[in-house]
Amino acid sequence: MTSNESILAKLPAGASAITIDAAGALVVPDQPAVGFIEGDGIGPDIWAATRLVLDAAVSKAFSGARRLHWLELLAGEKAHQATGEYLPQATIEGIRDLKVALKGPLTTPVGGGFRSLNVTLRQVLDLYACIRPVRYIPGVPSPVKRPQDVDMVIFRENTEDVYAGIEWPAGSPEAREVVQFLNDKLGTHLDPEAAIGIKPMSRTKTRRLVRMALEYALAQGRPSVTLVHKGNIMKFTEGAFKDWGYELAAEYGGKFAPEGDEAAQDQIVIKDRIADNMFQQALLRPADYSVLAMPNLNGDYLSDALAAQVGGLGMAPGANIGDDAALFEATHGSAPKYAGQDKVNPGSLILSGVMLLEHLGWAEAAQLIPTALSKAIQAGQVTYDLARQIEGAEEVACSAFARQVVEHM
Repeated sequence: MTSNESILAKLPAGASAITIDAAGALVVPDQPAVGFIEGDGIGPDIWAATRLVLDAAVSKAFSGARRLHWLELLAGEKAHQATGEYLPQATIEGIRDLKVALKGPLTTPVGGGFRSLNVTLRQVLDLYACIRPVRYIPGVPSPVKRPQDVDMVIFRENTEDVYAGIEWPAGSPEAREVVQFLNDKLGTHLDPEAAIGIKPMSRTKTRRLVRMALEYALAQGRPSVTLVHKGNIMKFTEGAFKDWGYELAAEYGGKFAPEGDEAAQDQIVIKDRIADNMFQQALLRPADYSVLAMPNLNGDYLSDALAAQVGGLGMAPGANIGDDAALFEATHGSAPKYAGQDKVNPGSLILSGVMLLEHLGWAEAAQLIPTALSKAIQAGQVTYDLARQIEGAEEVACSAFARQVVEHM
């Protein structure tokens, strides 16, 4: 029996698998099987809180006619203890077969140790779009004056750029060979002992990322799509990303219009910004930006910076989506020093769960949660990270905060 068959064999009574039809659309049964990875460190705490909230929202929205059946998939430290592997092949096949999964944070050592499991999952499953909606939730403390002006959705390319993982350490035989080739054959003047990394960027993978951003803007009635790049310096990689994006937008039969086109009445504006300027724009003129599409490294920086404007990573949701599977995850780390303390804010994973419900087409359940989350925060009983920023707030446990959210639905 293959690992793919084994996950189907483990479906609980009443559960059915999500499938994808010939047009590429999800076919979601009333009782879908959905994968989950608890995560390391605080993962089990925030997962338990998130499951409580998601199950309550589905129950309330559909009066028992629909429910989620959760199937555990092992990754990280828990997987290593059980199998000797940090990312078992059965987990990869399980996500691929179930089509949708929710993941807590996984620990990746800095420097040595195993490669990032998050990056590995994105690459082996070809989850090429990292999607990060950034929108202010009333009641959350923010360092800026008008966080309510921030309502952006970032589409970050996940598989290319310097995050492709093509690099060699300084002084290694591989690095020396690449440096020698570049110096001898292409006329560069690199230090023979330099570390080397490769930054691939292709038309095919750029277009599929930008296409997802354009389709989202059309489906959601968003006013603009901005291509964020560093093409003034890296002309043939990031500059090409911008050019390929404009090229694709022009193929939509007039649905998108370049910035400054006075004829753009009912069209979505397509524009571009240099990455460093976009950081300024995000602070000074956030209301001018709606959907952002960008290469991998720029997207990593900018998504965290925007999250800070609306209260930080503790309340920032995220998803990694491809054509065949989708993985929704907390955007912060595993915070091992708080492991098992029932202490940390579960907001990021809860809101990632909201994205999962939206992905399933269960908008009625998804819409209940952000409002309830905001009401719980404004009621003043919050986890420690928020309590220390909100005057007069009472600190409560992660699990208690989740119960407050459910009570406010």
